[in-house]
Amino acid sequence: MPKYSAGVLLYRVAHDVVEVLIGHPGGPFWARKDDGAWSIPKGEYEPGEDPWAAAQREFAEELGCDVPDGPRIAFDAVKQPSGKVLTVFGVGADLDVTEAQSNTFTLEWPKGSGRLQEFPELDRVGWFPVAHARRKLLKGHVTFLDLLMAQLTGLGEGDSGPEG
Repeated sequence: MPKYSAGVLLYRVAHDVVEVLIGHPGGPFWARKDDGAWSIPKGEYEPGEDPWAAAQREFAEELGCDVPDGPRIAFDAVKQPSGKVLTVFGVGADLDVTEAQSNTFTLEWPKGSGRLQEFPELDRVGWFPVAHARRKLLKGHVTFLDLLMAQLTGLGEGDSGPEG
């Protein structure tokens, strides 16, 4: 049975450029990784649980605030390279992330040391133009950028809008 995960891809349009809010995973494994390491704020949920409710819960846990109000797009679930099934909801809204604070997890680090340390689930979050987010995101999450842009037809994803 596959594992299920749900998340929120917050997006905004500034000067005809679509930007998305993504996060960098915390912990020692990801510390020196950047391109190809960021993710859509998300988390696991149980079969039978409402994916939108799970996505909202996970967003709040990973950013320390509720999902802002805005138009919502429900994308089809996409099977990830790991085998996990990811459901993402696009929400059109702006959010000041300067005070974002993620919940933490406990990990034995260094491995085998017997020493437990706390790490944030996301150590930083940021707004990126879609073209830049393509480089930052995990490979399996990039599909949701394509789905978002297909829904926002007529809006540019580059640095200078649709003609640039």
